[in-house]
Amino acid sequence: MVSNAFQTTLNLVRGNAKATYESEQRLRATLTSIADGVVVCDLEGRVEMLNTVAQQLSGWRQDEAINHLVDTVFPVLDEATREPVESIFSLVKRHNRAIGSTAHAILRRRDGSELHIDNSGAPIYDFAGNLAGVVIVIRDVSDQRRTQAALLASEKLAVAGRLAATIAHEIHNPLDAVVNLVYLMKSGATPEENDQFLDMAASELARVTQISRAMLGMYREARTPVTVDLADVLNSVLLLLDRRLADCGVTASTAYYGEPIVTGFPAELRQVFTNLISNAVDASSTGSTIDIIVRQQRANKGRSPGPPGVNVSVTDHGSGITPDALPQIFQPFFTTKGESGTGLGLWVSQGIIHKHGGTIRVDTNTDSIQHGTTITVFIPRGEVDIVDTTQSPSGTIPFPPTPRF
Repeated sequence: MVSNAFQTTLNLVRGNAKATYESEQRLRATLTSIADGVVVCDLEGRVEMLNTVAQQLSGWRQDEAINHLVDTVFPVLDEATREPVESIFSLVKRHNRAIGSTAHAILRRRDGSELHIDNSGAPIYDFAGNLAGVVIVIRDVSDQRRTQAALLASEKLAVAGRLAATIAHEIHNPLDAVVNLVYLMKSGATPEENDQFLDMAASELARVTQISRAMLGMYREARTPVTVDLADVLNSVLLLLDRRLADCGVTASTAYYGEPIVTGFPAELRQVFTNLISNAVDASSTGSTIDIIVRQQRANKGRSPGPPGVNVSVTDHGSGITPDALPQIFQPFFTTKGESGTGLGLWVSQGIIHKHGGTIRVDTNTDSIQHGTTITVFIPRGEVDIVDTTQSPSGTIPFPPTPRF
C-alpha cells in the first residue's frame, strides 16, 4: 500500500511537472511570437527574459541581457531634450499599477542607433498578491512617425498650393500699380504729382511686404513655444485670404474681446486658422458673411471651473454638415469637397490644437432656416505643456458649452 501510494504520488508529481513544463513552453512560445518587444524584469529591475522582437529592438541577445538592469538594456531618452527619462519599470513599481504608453520616447540601441518607440508596463504579482516583477511592452513606431510627418508635410504643401494663386494676385496688383505710377512719374508729372505718386507707390510696396511677411510667417517653424497674439495671427491669415474672399463674394466679420494672448507656435496656429477660414469660405454662398469672434476666457472659480485661455469661433452660414459626415470630419482623408479636398485639413488642425493643450469643437445645423457651422477652438493662455500629436484622436472632443455666434 505504501509502495502504491508512493508510486501514485510520484506519477502525479511527474504529471504536474510535465504540465508545468508544457505550459511554460507555450507561454514562452506565445511571448516569442508577439509582434511587440516583451521584457520581463524582477523586483530589482534586472532582465529575466526578452522575446525575439525585444532582442531585435535593443540589439542585445537574451543570454547577454540576463541580470542586466533594464535601463542598461533599454535606455529611453526624451525626444526633445535627448536626456534620459524615468523608465517604465520605475513608474510601474512606484505606482504599483499598469502604466500606459509614453510619448516622445526614443530607444537608444546597443549599436548607438535610435528608434521612436511606444512603451508601456504592468506589474506581475505572486500567489500572495505581492509585487514580484514587471513586464514591459515596447513597440517600434518609427515608420508610423515618418508616415505621419509625411502627411503633415503634404497638408502644409496643399495649403500653400491653395494660397499660391491668391498670393500671386495679391502681389501682382500692387506691383502693377507701382509700375503705372513709375510710368506716370516718367511722363512729365509735376513735383506735386510726383510726391503724391511716391506716397501711393510706397503704400503699395508696403502692402506687398506685408503679404510676403505673412506668407513667410505661415511656414517659418519655431523650435520652442513663444507668446502669440491671436489677433495678429488671424489678421495675417485674412490678409492672405482677402483676394479669395473677394472672388467668392464672401465677407469676413471679426470681433476681438479681451487680450487674445496664448503661448504656442505661430506658424502652426496660422495653418489651423487658414484651414478653418478656408473651409468656411468653401461652405459659404455668395453674399454671405463669415463671423470670426475671439473671446478671452478667464479662470472660473464658480460653477464651471476651467483654465484661462482664448476661444476662437469661426462661423459660416452654409448648408451645414450632415449627421452622417459629422462623426468623420476629423478622420484623415475624409473630405466632403471631392477632388478639391485632401481630407487632411481638420485632422492636422485637431492635432495642432491638441499639441497646444487645447480643444476643438464643431456645432452644425442643417435646418432650412438657421443653417451653418461653427468651429470653436480653445487654446490655453500662458505657459502650456506642448504634448505629443503623433496619434491624433478621432471624433470631436468634449468642450465646455459656448454660445453659437
